[in-house]
Amino acid sequence: MIDLKDAPVSALLELHGDVLAELRRRDVVRSANNPTGNYGELLFSKAFGWTLNGNSSADADAICVEGLRYQIKCRRLATSEGSRHLGFIRRLPERPFDKLAAVLLDDKFRVIRGAIIPYDVVEPRASYVDSVKAWKFILRDSVWEIPGVMNVTADLRAAEQSI
Repeated sequence: MIDLKDAPVSALLELHGDVLAELRRRDVVRSANNPTGNYGELLFSKAFGWTLNGNSSADADAICVEGLRYQIKCRRLATSEGSRHLGFIRRLPERPFDKLAAVLLDDKFRVIRGAIIPYDVVEPRASYVDSVKAWKFILRDSVWEIPGVMNVTADLRAAEQSI
């Protein structure tokens, strides 16, 4: 492992850019944005054989062979007490997806826990945030106990090992 503690900030930022470019080349990420969301999409598509939609799709991120639409959200926790607020969900009342696929990663991008959550579980538990005109959903541990929620942690860890 390279010791980065004495590297100048400019070198760290250059390395970050190079790492993102290499991850794009390997089709691990699909944009130059924060790789967390792209990585979550990759994990679910590999684990379940879903087809990913284009990068600009505001609704569903993927579709399965049965035609179900999945919104995929990924949260990297810098600490074990980190926020579990997933990315904002747009147009929630319009039912833009059938299921929410969500995964929590640790600070090294390793799968902690994953779930597939029906829309009917997400919608009443999401809260509207007027300042961003979207809904937030917090992936609390209690979500896995709700009937209809599938624990897919093992599937995502297997996909993680295959990448």
